[in-house]
Amino acid sequence: MLALRLTRGAHPAVQLRRLLVAAASAGTGFLLLCTLGYAMSHPDAPAASLLRLAWCATPLAATVYFALAVARTDPATKPRTGLSAIGLGPARQMAMSATTTALSCTLGSMLALLFFLHLRGDLTGMPFDGAAAEFLAAQNPLPLPAALTLLTLTPAIASVAVAWVLRPREDRPASTRAGARSYGRFGTYGNSAARDTLGAYGRFGARLRGAGSRSTQPAGSGAAGAMGVPPLERSREWGRVGAGGTPHARASETHPPAPAQDAPTPDLDPSTTPAPDPMTLTPAPQEAPRGLPWGIAVMAAGLAAEAYATRTAPGTPATLPGGLATPGPASVLVGWILTATGLALAGPGLTHLCGRLLQTARPGALRLLAGRVLMAEAGRIGRPLGVVCAVASGTYAMASLYDRAEPSFGPLTALGLLLVTGCTVATLLTAAVEARQARADTTAALLRLGAPATMLRSAAALRAGALLALFGPLTLVVAELAALPLAR
Repeated sequence: MLALRLTRGAHPAVQLRRLLVAAASAGTGFLLLCTLGYAMSHPDAPAASLLRLAWCATPLAATVYFALAVARTDPATKPRTGLSAIGLGPARQMAMSATTTALSCTLGSMLALLFFLHLRGDLTGMPFDGAAAEFLAAQNPLPLPAALTLLTLTPAIASVAVAWVLRPREDRPASTRAGARSYGRFGTYGNSAARDTLGAYGRFGARLRGAGSRSTQPAGSGAAGAMGVPPLERSREWGRVGAGGTPHARASETHPPAPAQDAPTPDLDPSTTPAPDPMTLTPAPQEAPRGLPWGIAVMAAGLAAEAYATRTAPGTPATLPGGLATPGPASVLVGWILTATGLALAGPGLTHLCGRLLQTARPGALRLLAGRVLMAEAGRIGRPLGVVCAVASGTYAMASLYDRAEPSFGPLTALGLLLVTGCTVATLLTAAVEARQARADTTAALLRLGAPATMLRSAAALRAGALLALFGPLTLVVAELAALPLAR
């Protein structure tokens, strides 16, 4: 019920993204039901029906990927003040996000079922009643368990993926977790910089000196604490401190030392607090992603597999959606999959490299800001950008195999291509929205310090242009190399 209330009271932009998830789920569910209808109308060709079902895995993966990106940008997944006090901790927020995703996908699956029944002619009263009755086997009764099983695939997989990605994690750094069970000598906690020698533990004042060196606050007040007297000497000083905090004079001293004055605390004086540097407010560049070498290796392996498969003895051509066929065996598809996977793996590393290249050759404030933002957001927008490049290269390779003399590009193929392309592009735009939300505090701080809004817009345009200049030619080169062996 709480998930329903949060869904109904969300921002219009959030509602639009959820409706897009429902539309993608409707398209995927309709493709799955059309596969069921084809199997019912062609009971003597189970291999063709299984192949159609296997090709539905691509739009299903694109839909789940888009639903996951939308769930990550949902404001319900962000921690808020006071929610833990009423029982809405990270686990409950994760459960609400998974429930919201399941509701959106279920709505799309129900719409797909209604449209499927309408095209079969089971539902009347609307235009195009029974338009695909022959193709969808309207003469046979619809197996309801099989239809419901296919329709529950998208909501179930999407909700499980959202719950897994948004699961609560520990916020402690890796170094803290690694040293959490480290013990010192005699069972004491913590690591010691210097090793204790034999008998040093029981020596008087050894532990006090270690504690005094590790403390960051003054150990005492008055003259002993202000003058920085070591802990071992402090016990001697305490025996000769007067009521006013001034130590008694020794016999050899003519005049007692003057009482120490407390040093001023400049941190508490707002007039002496330095103004923040605008360049320190830019996102700190993170460590370079480690997937770039792996992505390049997998991409090269995919291109090599395609070239080797077409040079060897020809085998059974692999059937593609829309009646297309590769000129080589089914191992060509393995090369395509490896090439697309390599592009997706190399996306974050290439984005980080693009941000680093923007900052070369004595950059100004604009290039420095754009480059550091790209380096900081490489892991967030790099992977969706790599997936978009993989889809674009695959579409180009399929278009090179299309025979215009014998057109066989059907409506279901167009729907599948539209789903995959639309979901990947929408995922990239959603990741950009998530990145904008992540740097909202930095942008507000820059605006408060007097940075013009035109500079921020120019930095965004520079980032987009740099990414397009790097990924555009790369996509064309990979697409040409992937289609070159198949065109022979």
